[in-house]
Amino acid sequence: MDRGRKRAEAADHLPADKRPCGSSDFHPGTSSSEPPADCDMEQDPSTSGSDEDDDHGGYGSDDDPNYASRNAENRTRLEGIVPRLGDADFGAVLAVLTELCEVLSFCMEDTLSRPAMEGLVAALVRLAGTEAYPDVMLLSIRALTYLCDIMPRAVDVVVRHEAVPVLCGRLMVIEYLDVAEQCLQVLEKISKRQPVACLQAGVVMAVLNYVDFFSTTIKRVALTTVANVCKKLSVERSSSVMDAVPILCNFLQYDDDHKLIETAATCLIKITECFSKSPALLDELCKRGIINQCLKLVALDGRMTLGQSTYNGLIGLLTKLTANSMVAFKTLFELNIGGILRGVLLTMSDLSHSTSSNLFLEDGQPNQVYEIFNFLNQLIPPAARENDEVQLVLTKGNFLTEKPDFLYQFSRDILPVSVQVVNSGANLYVCYGCVSVINNIFYFSTSDILPDLIENTNISSFLAGLLARKDHHVLFMTLKIIETLMEKLPGVFSSSFVKEGVIYAIDALLNPKDGLVQDSSHPQSSNCQVTASDGSVCLCHAFMSRKAPSSEAKTCTLGKEAVFSLAKHIKFTHFISDSVDSEMALTEILQKLKTFCAILNDNVDRLSINDDFSQNEEHLARVLDQVMQELDGGEGMSTFEFIESGIIRSLVHYLTNGRYPFEGQCGRGMSNDFLIVLKRFQTFSYISLSKAGQSWKDMLLTLLVRKLQRALSSVDSFPVITSHNYKPRYFYTHIPVEKSTMNPCVKVSFMREEGEENLSEYNSVLSVELSTRLDIIEEFLWPKVCVKKNECHDAQGEPIEKGDALSRNNSDIDQPQEMNDNTVQEPQKAFSTILRDLTEHKYQLPLPEDASSKPKDLTTSVEGLAGGKISSSSPVSSIAKPKLIFSLAGKEIDHSANLYQAILQGLNSTELNITIGPKFWSEVYKVTYRRSIEHKIQDSQSSHCASQSSILEDEHGLFWQKLPSFSNLLPSELHCEMDNSSPLYDILFLLKVLERLNQFLFHIVSYERINGFAEGGVQNLDDLKVSVSPIPQIEFISSKLTDKLEQQMRDPLMLSIGSMPSWCGHLMAACPFLFTFEARRKYFRLTVFGSLRNQQNQIHHPHNGGIDSSNNRRSHPAMANRKKFKADRKNVLESAAKMMALHCRSKSVLEVEFNDEVGTGLGPSMEFYTLVSHEFQKIGLGMWREDPSSFSDQVHCDTTVANNGFVFAPFGLFPRPWSADASSSSKIQFSDVLKKFMLLGQIVAKSIRDGRILDLPFSRAFYKMMLEKELSMYDIQSFDPGLGKNLLEFQALVCRKKFLESSGGKLTFASEADLCFRNMKIEDLCLDFTLPGYSDYVLTSVNDSKMVNINNLETYVSLIVKATVGAGIAQQVKAFKSGFNEVFPLEALQIFTEDELELLLCGERETWNLSELLDHVKFDHGYTANSPPVISLLEIIQEFGCEQRRAFLQFVTGSPRLPLGGFAALNPKMTIVRKHCNNDVDMDLPSVMTCANYVKLPAYSSKEHMKERLLYAITEGQGSFHLS
Repeated sequence: MDRGRKRAEAADHLPADKRPCGSSDFHPGTSSSEPPADCDMEQDPSTSGSDEDDDHGGYGSDDDPNYASRNAENRTRLEGIVPRLGDADFGAVLAVLTELCEVLSFCMEDTLSRPAMEGLVAALVRLAGTEAYPDVMLLSIRALTYLCDIMPRAVDVVVRHEAVPVLCGRLMVIEYLDVAEQCLQVLEKISKRQPVACLQAGVVMAVLNYVDFFSTTIKRVALTTVANVCKKLSVERSSSVMDAVPILCNFLQYDDDHKLIETAATCLIKITECFSKSPALLDELCKRGIINQCLKLVALDGRMTLGQSTYNGLIGLLTKLTANSMVAFKTLFELNIGGILRGVLLTMSDLSHSTSSNLFLEDGQPNQVYEIFNFLNQLIPPAARENDEVQLVLTKGNFLTEKPDFLYQFSRDILPVSVQVVNSGANLYVCYGCVSVINNIFYFSTSDILPDLIENTNISSFLAGLLARKDHHVLFMTLKIIETLMEKLPGVFSSSFVKEGVIYAIDALLNPKDGLVQDSSHPQSSNCQVTASDGSVCLCHAFMSRKAPSSEAKTCTLGKEAVFSLAKHIKFTHFISDSVDSEMALTEILQKLKTFCAILNDNVDRLSINDDFSQNEEHLARVLDQVMQELDGGEGMSTFEFIESGIIRSLVHYLTNGRYPFEGQCGRGMSNDFLIVLKRFQTFSYISLSKAGQSWKDMLLTLLVRKLQRALSSVDSFPVITSHNYKPRYFYTHIPVEKSTMNPCVKVSFMREEGEENLSEYNSVLSVELSTRLDIIEEFLWPKVCVKKNECHDAQGEPIEKGDALSRNNSDIDQPQEMNDNTVQEPQKAFSTILRDLTEHKYQLPLPEDASSKPKDLTTSVEGLAGGKISSSSPVSSIAKPKLIFSLAGKEIDHSANLYQAILQGLNSTELNITIGPKFWSEVYKVTYRRSIEHKIQDSQSSHCASQSSILEDEHGLFWQKLPSFSNLLPSELHCEMDNSSPLYDILFLLKVLERLNQFLFHIVSYERINGFAEGGVQNLDDLKVSVSPIPQIEFISSKLTDKLEQQMRDPLMLSIGSMPSWCGHLMAACPFLFTFEARRKYFRLTVFGSLRNQQNQIHHPHNGGIDSSNNRRSHPAMANRKKFKADRKNVLESAAKMMALHCRSKSVLEVEFNDEVGTGLGPSMEFYTLVSHEFQKIGLGMWREDPSSFSDQVHCDTTVANNGFVFAPFGLFPRPWSADASSSSKIQFSDVLKKFMLLGQIVAKSIRDGRILDLPFSRAFYKMMLEKELSMYDIQSFDPGLGKNLLEFQALVCRKKFLESSGGKLTFASEADLCFRNMKIEDLCLDFTLPGYSDYVLTSVNDSKMVNINNLETYVSLIVKATVGAGIAQQVKAFKSGFNEVFPLEALQIFTEDELELLLCGERETWNLSELLDHVKFDHGYTANSPPVISLLEIIQEFGCEQRRAFLQFVTGSPRLPLGGFAALNPKMTIVRKHCNNDVDMDLPSVMTCANYVKLPAYSSKEHMKERLLYAITEGQGSFHLS
């Protein structure tokens, strides 16, 4: 039975949004719910296209020729109805009212004239008061409702005729429920236009008086009416709403309707805001219970119930109450407000979500964390800031003094979380709010409780970090804290302030080297074209209870010398003695570290030819061991000591043999350098890695990484640049093409640089898109400024006519995005980059056969990713040298940057948070240009490097053995804008080295074990097996930098232009491990697939469920244009090839519909990719090592298990090796294999692009190959453990043979016994020079008949490695990459690890537990979580084996794997509903809607029956999509 039959029964019992995809009876508008985004419905032509008429009540628009006659007819009927409403016969009146309601439902706004409307309203108001005739009352009020709805101007007439008091009277004494409901409906219409009249008539209490008797829908209407009235509330009318406050508070407890809670909260927020200047009214509000109910919503549950703006409004409500009401102040402390706010802050999934650098969100609502700290600043006020606040502040201070327990508990809750918020990368406003709260806490705390408050907080380190800030408000507040601590606890902090660098920072403030302290409210931006604080509020006014006028909000009240004066006072009052002088007081650890650094630096680069080289290395090893032991010292090393000692740079100097920082040059002694570096890495590994019985947590390497992470957070200076109130709008642009666009644009004036005589003037102000690259601008400008016309040609020599640049750019824009503007940074691949300069690698991409355009090169460049945008560049832009050099504000612009990044490079601001305000858009940016001077490229250096490389290979024999394993340990440099002499650069470089070392732990330990076997330290080959515990990747993640990147990716301007500040791209390319997987996935989709403008709704509304669109497999299809493709279920692979030939380059999301099946959307598409995945795993394709048809060795074939015609690969799929001269094997053509690998690359790339899930179990080595990582002998064990183990053992024998030869000359009989392989001579193994398992793969053409012996064993091993992971799979890998690159550049994936790439491609493999299913599965339409059938189903799923779970998932979702994130990531949630059956329920089958993850489950009589029918459905019911 197919899936169509399984789904046929219960559709009629479901709402429209739950019906099957493609159902012909689905009509938009039949349900308030919308169909799933990926479910395409084929609408009947007779029902489509009518939406336009609906807006006019079915009468069309003014252009409709029948409109005037219809309107006139209705006007005539209404004028005839009005006199008849005065009839004394109420039976006749009832008929007239019925006709009136019918006519009004078809009227337009201009149907009634003013006099006619006056008469009609008067009659209706009169009839609404006839209590004896309820039907007349009902219809007259309904007619008023229609009238107010259709003709908004009629509201004024209704109010003038005193209708509001009449309606309120009907609500105060309810006799008829339907009449009361109709009164509420019309009052809601009236309150929108006449809120004051409603307020005066007592509407608020009238609509709330008996609100509990109404349905939820009518309750919503009543609360909406109150919210409308409260918009015009005044203090004078306080009595009108005060009695309503308890009723509104009760609505905050409604758990079953979030809309009611939201509206009630909005009403209370408006009431409190109106009364905020009246302490008496605020006290009255508190007495009516507003605080207790609001606090319940402010807690965690409220954050999940309310929208962000409403939630922020509730916090603002409490802030206003606290600022001006002592009753509120005392009540909040009695209710433990500190514990509540602590819980709110700690349970935020990501503090950076609410610590963006804008004070206000895009809709003008205050930032959430800012609101919380504004609230906290009112709870602990420092001093009166306004004259009328003096008495209230003194009263609050007295209360805290008299109630020290309240203050103590509040401080214990808030102090640690405030420190955490600052350390998480909070913006300037939030940071200042935190520091202000901490200062207030210390101010009110006594010397008795202060030590207990800071017991678990390293306050000295925290203050030292704050002193590194550049804003003078934060600095002044930090100094106030230091002064308070020194006064209240004299002598306690003197030593810790020295150790943590506080005194050093104070000295830096007193003796600034580069004017670090700036007034952020008056930025020095005269030569800066972006104003950091444009449109912002000075911190002096940011946390005031009563906001200053806008003219005063930007005026700083803090004196310019305030910071210097306070720092000087603290220095000479508390730190004047020699014992705490920063120049004299070096701690013991700091002195010791400086000594070690001096020794390392003096001896690190002594040449290897010196006689004392070995002794020097041993001496350095001892010093290194002492340095590493200091990390684990009992006293503890502070971050300041760690950075100030210079130990970071000394460690890098040691590991690089003094060649750091690299200048991109090859020294003459690089072969010796390599051997020294290799030896030092071994020494460093031995000292820092795990010893026996140690876990990764106890390794010195782990401690060093953590020290570096703290140091990175301390010196981090990457700015967060966000836009202030940016809203998309239309621009007219000249570059790249003249058109109207939604892409942000700025005005640019291009001017010839002074002194440039070879170019002509071009003084024009043009509108340029911010995302435009400099090479596009050059292409536009060059023909207009070049003097010699014969130079006006492109890189191919073709003349550039006027408008050519525009047309060319326009054609580029029309191309698929993945082939338009993407360059990818090549990660630092190998230590060989130290030996030679990296050249650009080009990958020629095959085009479809029908493509008429020339093929393009995907060119990798270091700068491509640096701008935070990966783009594919055309040969013109990638090969041609720049013709023009551009400068902005006196700074030369990097030619790889776009205009937005160029402007940011000219930003002269030292603060870490920069806001782009209105001035950014009004400014005309002056860009100067000059001619580029071409430099001839010298090839001697690269040839010298190549010769050095060959020396390594030939002389030392290390190339194939050591370089593949250890060449990646040391990067040549970090390609970023940072000064390579800065501590920040040193920290990042060493972190990168350590992260690579952590990746190669297995290789290093295996290499050391092999050397030990060679030298006799290890006797048994079985002892070569190693087990390592690398440091978890999470240890290398910088939470602070991740938060900053998340902030950048949420900014609407960044989302709009798809580009970010250059530091984001630089760090992502150089050190991707610093960011979480989630952040890198978002960055990947933003930079590779373009603007995330369509994702803003999800990002700005985190309560909606799916926060990360890339985590949501159905969000991407919903965001892009879609293309449908008909596939043949019987020929899936052929259909996939046809689909890729047509659409692989397309940016559109592909949706699959199978032939002769009606289902379309997500479900069939997911199943198609699953079926394609299975096709690639079939036996007989010649693609995979485990394919039995590929084995010429029958023994090997027999040991390989085929699973139902599919390749069985327990360690993952890896390409089968093919020899270079083989064109076929076992009737399999090698050309067909290459075509399949190319198709596989296309499918893999397209699935990633479209957010689909594949069911392909690739091996770890295959993922490593996809990430452009070099494979070696050590990687063979990951997919063929037997072969890999034997090769390592053979290599150990080779190393032992070399060691014996070097130590004793010729081999003796005794030593020959040591060279046996498990008590057998190599010759006795009868190995020939063919690849094991593939007798037709001859490893060498020389001496084909020669057998393997101990003398040629090294050659044999190297040839096997080359055939297995090198030349034998090179063409297959090349074909895969070629196909992949047609969709988007494969290099873009290099920011992920192998495990992450598997998650990205194949989703989750997770265990299913009951709690997770209950949390993420929805039960509806007859079922709850406690329904017996639901409990039985969950128990059955728990009992399923692996294959049964896969079948169940494919049955429900179309894929046998869960998306990344598991059940929580399914969108929509998996929903289980009751299936109503007409016949015997136990004979019916479950049915599903894969597009909606919707399971329709009959209520079986027993669990056994359910399991039987479910297993039958999921095993036999696969295969087609039909209606249900």
